[in-house]
Amino acid sequence: MSAQIHQGDILKIENIKHLILVVSKDFFNTSGEIIGCPIIQNSVEGPLHICISAEENTGYVHCEKLALLDLTVRGYKKIDRLPVTEMINIVDAVQGIFEYI
Repeated sequence: MSAQIHQGDILKIENIKHLILVVSKDFFNTSGEIIGCPIIQNSVEGPLHICISAEENTGYVHCEKLALLDLTVRGYKKIDRLPVTEMINIVDAVQGIFEYI
């Protein structure tokens, strides 16, 4: 793995149609694996579909489509980064999937 991947990075990963937002924390990402959610361009906003606007990319993060991705076996490129202020909404939505009652 080349450069360190950070929570909030937006990646283009080979053989994956959509851009991926890294939602896992930096300490997890040092393993070479990340947990990410796809960014869908044409979607509808909702509790788990959160509209984002990064410097060069916009779309809807589909928080229910969490995926564990091994970047040690896939080519990838960092193409953008989501500001921390917007990551708060994403992390809250992801955590909400796993909360009790």
